[in-house]
Amino acid sequence: MERPYIEDQLFDKTDFSEKALAEGDYEGCSFTNCNFSSADLAKINFTDCQFTGCNLSLAKLSQTTFNDVAFKDCKLLGLHFDTCNEFLFTVDFDNCNLDMCSFYKRKMKNTSFKNSSLQETDFTGADLTGATFDNCNLSRTVFDNTILEKADFRNSYNYSIDPEINRIKKARFSSSGIAGLLHKYDIKID
Repeated sequence: MERPYIEDQLFDKTDFSEKALAEGDYEGCSFTNCNFSSADLAKINFTDCQFTGCNLSLAKLSQTTFNDVAFKDCKLLGLHFDTCNEFLFTVDFDNCNLDMCSFYKRKMKNTSFKNSSLQETDFTGADLTGATFDNCNLSRTVFDNTILEKADFRNSYNYSIDPEINRIKKARFSSSGIAGLLHKYDIKID
């Protein structure tokens, strides 16, 4: 049976938590106000797609492809992006809730995170070279053996990054965020 190819289609207010999205290749598609909560998106390929106002919380992403995919105003709680297809993995997030997600060992060079919550998110072993964290809440987010070279944290807050176990060469921080780099030393900065 041939795999379905869907191009330039708009999906609006569709509940895919009840009736699954067909496994196939989606290119140039827009998903607006759709519910994918706990849906199985395994082996689906999304290329040049946009998700706006969607709930993808706890969706299954085993071998899912996100190639040049933008998420805006989305709820993405507890997603395991580390199980996605690594090939051509490129995503951007604007005003999204990414709390408790995993990007374990994910290559995400130049990824943009804007106005988003990433509380308790795991970036262990990830490559975030050149990534931008603009006005993001990074409370209890894990950076362990993470490549953060040239990453921009100047407008983000609540982060705790250990420079001894992460690569932070030429990363950018605001003077008010310096405490997040010294957190492990339990010192007070006035």
